[in-house]
Amino acid sequence: MICTFVLLLLNLVGVFGDADAVESVLVMEGDSVTLNSGVTEVQRDDDIEWRFNSIRIAKANIPQYDRDERFRDRLKLDRTGSLTITNTRTTDSGLYKLTITVGDNEIINTFNVTVDAPLSIPVITSDISKCSSSPTCVLVCSVMDVIRVNLSWYKGISLLSRISVSDIRISLSLPLEVEYQDNNTYRCVVNSPLSNQTKHVCITDLCRLCSVLSSDEVHYFGGTEAVIRLVVTALVGVAAVAAFIVLVYDIRLRRAELERHQTHNDGSKILK
Repeated sequence: MICTFVLLLLNLVGVFGDADAVESVLVMEGDSVTLNSGVTEVQRDDDIEWRFNSIRIAKANIPQYDRDERFRDRLKLDRTGSLTITNTRTTDSGLYKLTITVGDNEIINTFNVTVDAPLSIPVITSDISKCSSSPTCVLVCSVMDVIRVNLSWYKGISLLSRISVSDIRISLSLPLEVEYQDNNTYRCVVNSPLSNQTKHVCITDLCRLCSVLSSDEVHYFGGTEAVIRLVVTALVGVAAVAAFIVLVYDIRLRRAELERHQTHNDGSKILK
């Protein structure tokens, strides 16, 4: 008798599920996702209800929307009670709870849905503040506003370095020191569980300025001072050009004024 009761209890747990269990679902923005009810078929008299963050969004076979109408024309219920969301958006992220009432019993399934936006291509720059007299420069790979991603540097197929972020949305930057004349292929990769983006780097282009600054001037004055001297030199050059233009304009103006006076005097002489 006791064994029969235990077997019956186990069967009920298998059919109606664990109300406290939460299934995590990850989907890319714009894709469709189906939240499975876990049953093969529901009867006409069974009561089906879906809630999103405690707000009812679908009941029976007719979708009903919250006041923001965020799911308008994007929900579909099938005969098993499974819910399909089309054209997903990041605002669709949250808790979805399915309740199927069968007589005096309830089947409850909960889903934690996360909708991720597509990853952007990493941006690679050179950090000229790290230039030195040695034939190297520092490349920096950056991605903005990301979550649950890895950011990695590769030389060919070899992984050089990696940083990760899990549940906090932040911006990431990963430096890499390379030599000016290095002919190897480098790439920076950002990847999430759903997608990845790769940016290849041309060391010659990015390290050109650092190569110029690695002269004896950098050795004696330091990288930062050298950059300042270059900027000051450029400003002086611009000021000199501006002064020359003003001087030429002033000379032309004086010449035009002199010609007007001369023409006026010549006209006066003729009248006399």
